[in-house]
Amino acid sequence: MTEQNLSVPLSDLFGALSQPARIDILLAIGNGEACVCHLEASLKMRQAYISQHLMALREMGILTSRRDGRFIFYRIRSELLKELIKTAAELAGLPREVIVFASHNRPHDGCCCPHCAPVSVDGLVISEPSETSG
Repeated sequence: MTEQNLSVPLSDLFGALSQPARIDILLAIGNGEACVCHLEASLKMRQAYISQHLMALREMGILTSRRDGRFIFYRIRSELLKELIKTAAELAGLPREVIVFASHNRPHDGCCCPHCAPVSVDGLVISEPSETSG
């Protein structure tokens, strides 16, 4: 590969990460997976705005996704990206400890996805939200 061929994918990756909202989204997706409604509830951003950023991150190969009914769940493709973000924080003069990826160990208030909202039929709760995803 030539030097120019090496620089283009790196530049594309850093370009995809250059918007603060995308870093916020990656931190909110964190160590698990999150749907758009979960991100909307936790980040207090509009669904359309989040979806645009998710599309760009997915097109760059930063995120993977899976469908569960009407919900699409997003996950960070590689642990190396999390290390890159922590290293970038250090280079920016921030301690690595300020970079905290969400753990999703409990349901999120305001999110209506199957991981966060109880499932009910005719007003009767038939299952509680998952405690390990969301």
